[in-house]
Amino acid sequence: MKNFILTLAAALLIVSCTDKKPVTNTHITGTIKGFSNGMLYLQKMADTAIISIDSVKIKGNSKFQFDFDLDSPELMYLVVNRGVTNSIDNSLPIFAEEGTINVDTELNYFYANAKITGSKNHELFEQFQEINRKYTNEILEISKEKYNAMRFNRLQDVDSINTKLDKKVTRKYLHAINFALFNKDYEVAPFVALSELSNANIKYLDTIHNSMTPKVAKSRYGKLLTELVTERRKVN
Repeated sequence: MKNFILTLAAALLIVSCTDKKPVTNTHITGTIKGFSNGMLYLQKMADTAIISIDSVKIKGNSKFQFDFDLDSPELMYLVVNRGVTNSIDNSLPIFAEEGTINVDTELNYFYANAKITGSKNHELFEQFQEINRKYTNEILEISKEKYNAMRFNRLQDVDSINTKLDKKVTRKYLHAINFALFNKDYEVAPFVALSELSNANIKYLDTIHNSMTPKVAKSRYGKLLTELVTERRKVN
């Protein structure tokens, strides 16, 4: 009888251990106010395609949680499927890193009103994006100005508009370069170099590449930057 009890206890212990969820190093939790019915997806870029790595069915409770493993900090996307409701505001970028990241947002302004905490890389990413969007919008406005000058045959204005456009594009590049160099200790630095500076002068990419700390250089984006610089060196 004693042996039977010991065997049963051992079996229960094995079952309880088997039932435990695997330990993961990254957790994205949060609330989407007003989202009570639909699917929420966690996606990322793989090569040249966006793939889903997990999903949650939202039904009655606007809270969610994703648990997964990250080898190094990486840009992820929370994507809502609103069912029959169409919206361009369905994707929320999150620069994920190990630990717990909290997302507080609402369905009607999913991207615009999102507050994301718990990731230093994401905090820096938001700071970069805020200024980068400003430059992008200004470049777009100047481009429209150039288009209208050509459309209405104001050719005397085109040269000055081109000069203004070149200066703004240069400032946008310099902002990305300075950001990557100043934040060389974080994985967001090579990401910005890859996403904003892939066609920049090789000397700037070289400088950013050489400034990376060993930890950042071993990250996904650090390795991709190394590959890019190596390829660019071959043709320069």
